[in-house]
Amino acid sequence: MKREIKFSLVFRDMWQSAGKYVPTVDQLVRVAPAIIEMGCFARVETNGGGFEQVNLLFGENPNKAVREWTKPFHEAGIQTHMLDRALNGLRMSPVPADVRQLFYQVKKAQGTDITRTFCGLNDVRNIAPSIQYAKEAGMISQCALSITHSPIHTVEYYTKMALELIELGADEICIKDMAGIGRPYSLGQIVRNIKEKHPEIPIQYHSHAGPGFSVASILEVCDAGCDYIDVGMEPLSWGTGHADLLTVQAMLKDAGYIVPEINMEAYMKVRSMVQEFMDDWLGFYISPKNRLMNSLLIGPGLPGGMMGSLMSDLEKNLESINKTKMKNNQALMTQDQLLIKLFDEVAYVWPRVGYPPLVTPFSQYVKNLAMMNVMQMEKGKARWSMIADDIWDMILGRAGRLPGPLAPEIIEKAKAEGREFFTGDPQSNYPDALDKYRKLMNEKQWEVGEDDEELFEYAMHPAQYEAYRSGKAKVEFLADIAKRKAEKAKAGKPAEAAPAPAPTVAPAGPVVMSLPTTPQTMTVDVNGQAYKVTVNFGETETAPATPAVPSTPSAPSAPSTPSAPASSGEEVLSPLEGKFFLVKDTSEAPLKVGDVVKEGDLLCYVEAMKTYNAVRSEFNGTVTAILPAAGDSVSEDDVLMTIA
Repeated sequence: MKREIKFSLVFRDMWQSAGKYVPTVDQLVRVAPAIIEMGCFARVETNGGGFEQVNLLFGENPNKAVREWTKPFHEAGIQTHMLDRALNGLRMSPVPADVRQLFYQVKKAQGTDITRTFCGLNDVRNIAPSIQYAKEAGMISQCALSITHSPIHTVEYYTKMALELIELGADEICIKDMAGIGRPYSLGQIVRNIKEKHPEIPIQYHSHAGPGFSVASILEVCDAGCDYIDVGMEPLSWGTGHADLLTVQAMLKDAGYIVPEINMEAYMKVRSMVQEFMDDWLGFYISPKNRLMNSLLIGPGLPGGMMGSLMSDLEKNLESINKTKMKNNQALMTQDQLLIKLFDEVAYVWPRVGYPPLVTPFSQYVKNLAMMNVMQMEKGKARWSMIADDIWDMILGRAGRLPGPLAPEIIEKAKAEGREFFTGDPQSNYPDALDKYRKLMNEKQWEVGEDDEELFEYAMHPAQYEAYRSGKAKVEFLADIAKRKAEKAKAGKPAEAAPAPAPTVAPAGPVVMSLPTTPQTMTVDVNGQAYKVTVNFGETETAPATPAVPSTPSAPSAPSTPSAPASSGEEVLSPLEGKFFLVKDTSEAPLKVGDVVKEGDLLCYVEAMKTYNAVRSEFNGTVTAILPAAGDSVSEDDVLMTIA
């Protein structure tokens, strides 16, 4: 009989690898006892990654969610672990050192035992402070090797990195095969090399299933000495998710390993609840294609977690491209055609920007850069014509050291725009910020929360936290749910039940379905305040929410939408669909009506695909109007401001 292998259920990642959201705290608390009852998990991944942001997006308090979700596992003696992004903490962009340090104190107090820290560039300098902060907070520091497959990312490369992390104090090592493209034999060699030097260090293997290597890789790393295996559960396993618990347990048992037995009655409870959550609302954000295995993913190497959101974002990208094609009387593009173009462009972009491991946030940066290239080229513009500031930070070295060299065309573009490369410690670019956020919370009369957890949340996710506190996030989320449900109901009606124009078949595309033509009105409740929300279809935006009862001073502000310019002048148009912001964070001063700008000056941002895309002035003049409010949704070509 071989040694024991333990299982970890990556419940948080199961959802975020499939779609855009995770269950609400009420749903999480309901499913926890059944997960415990299964009796086969030594660990459960409860939070981290996008978990906090996702809660803010649907208008809930993420701190409450973490505390209530981790509590039953603690009481049952099951360890909880979370994913963190080192320099980037829990977000897509770098985080000040004092906010990073508070992060570990807060998450330990909330009930998280293990922090799985990774750097999307595999820059050990970015991980080192996290080891220190985690251990000071009393957490287990598990450090991850972000696995990818390239001429640079060899067995020797990863072995060296693991030994450096252990030398710095890492308690455990995670083989984070986030795209599932690690080759089984090579992964086994990496684990074997680590165990030969440090047999006392626990190793946990994490892989996505999409490209098809994961089950073979699990067997290989177990043979090499791995201690813990991350697994998923149906109906969210396979595809962009993870290998299924039942398959992995049966395979390892046959190979002679000691593995836990599974309470199948409890397993069916969890499985049924997962399906119930999908039927309730989460399924509206999960593409059916994310359930499929796809060997095409071997090429671009995009991770499952990113593929989940990609398929959701792809609808908007396709709509934007096809708007331009319709204006020019060109054949419309299908989603599959766009996906293939995107995969090809990722393969072109990736080596030219230095082979960053395709993991958050750099997988999104490479994908976004590729997507922007595709969109711009389909609209007759040049490749590399739109690069978000966060992506420039990666290219210039401000986020860490790239594994490979940049292509000459990228270096020349940086020089032409007057951008400077950085070779120092990335953390030095981001000064401490907690005092600033304490002051802001005091001015707003907001409590910093138990263990400073609300202060942490505000400092980590400023824009999303403000939208959550105002109630705007919940109103927009509930309106989006209502719209998706109405679309589904309309699409499911028999043709004779609701007369509609005949479907139009695009020359090279799918059937274009008609949507409801009349606005749908509903009432939603936000923090005890009733709001009427009108949901429109087609190219119109969701109408502003208005109180269904008289407002109170504490009622959340209603979201607004872009309107016609109040003043004359040159129009500044949104380059893409997303959310409008004048600044990325409080370190920037927002532009005001009356300010003088010059050609090339930064005006504002459109947040899309998890990055802030800078909008710069194309002319000199004075700002005469700013149309959207911060956080408003904007469509491509909406007027953002006017300059005269």
